[in-house]
Amino acid sequence: MDAAFLQRKKMGRLIFLFAWIISFQVFAQTYPTKPIRLVVGFPPGGANDILARLVGARLQEGLGQSVIVENKPGANAIIATEFVAKSAPDGYTLLIGASGAMTFNPGLYDKLSYDPVRDFAPVTMLGSFPLVLGVNPALPAQSVKELIALAKASAGKFNYGAGSTPFQLAAELFKLQAGLDIKHIPYKGSVAMATAVVTNDVQLAFMDAPPAMPQIKAGRIRALAVTSRTRAPALPEVPTMIEAGMGQYEVVLWTGLFAPAGTPKPVLDALHAQAVKAMQVPQVRESMAGLGIDPVGNTPAELGAILKADLEKWTAVAKSAGVKAE
Repeated sequence: MDAAFLQRKKMGRLIFLFAWIISFQVFAQTYPTKPIRLVVGFPPGGANDILARLVGARLQEGLGQSVIVENKPGANAIIATEFVAKSAPDGYTLLIGASGAMTFNPGLYDKLSYDPVRDFAPVTMLGSFPLVLGVNPALPAQSVKELIALAKASAGKFNYGAGSTPFQLAAELFKLQAGLDIKHIPYKGSVAMATAVVTNDVQLAFMDAPPAMPQIKAGRIRALAVTSRTRAPALPEVPTMIEAGMGQYEVVLWTGLFAPAGTPKPVLDALHAQAVKAMQVPQVRESMAGLGIDPVGNTPAELGAILKADLEKWTAVAKSAGVKAE
């Protein structure tokens, strides 16, 4: 192989690299030029769907392109999460990444079609929220201690509902700490889970606040505790699980904005700037507060660190409880 050939080969690579850099810069400067999809792994009405629509409207204003919320429910959000993981890394297909899909599923499934760390680029955490332990009002339990006593007196006869993996693991952690025998009944999403408590198809459930709040306020669900370390502003009269005597019991879920791995950094920067800006809009913050969701808007690095820490925590909990996805 002569020197002239090697020189031509080297020049060819440099030209290709230069052309790629130019096209990359042009792409980043013109983004977005078409509608953006926010993919949600749950049916309409739950916390993640509501949050997607709140933030999506502001992203649309800030980016000057249509932002479409697309619900792809099923398989504990695996369908939606896999879909985005395999989408083109161009900033036009994004994931409203619930902590369940990103940090709970890996501990419950032996094999997943996506890797939450390897296959995604974090943009920002949109919001975080505790769960609410709710029971049907017909159940003669006014506190967590009374619920535990009733469940122990009726071992094997109580059911709990779970609309996705976080709710299931929250209940299994409760069972583990309280020494209870309660059967898991799966549901497709938070709204169906809350409805099951209202109709007494299940006696209790750990629920996200948005679908539960209207039922709680109407007296169709009795809230016994919240799962954060401090009381939830939306339910100030409801004690925490810790206050209710459940040791250091804490479950705080979050929802983040993620892009497929390999998305250009300028595109990620544009998305981050607009998403954080959306979190500062008073109307958005008020709407989120009314739903029991705390606005966040942190950096990609901070979200990435939380993702890894929670992934380790909940994988260990699933293993300790001996729980696998059904």
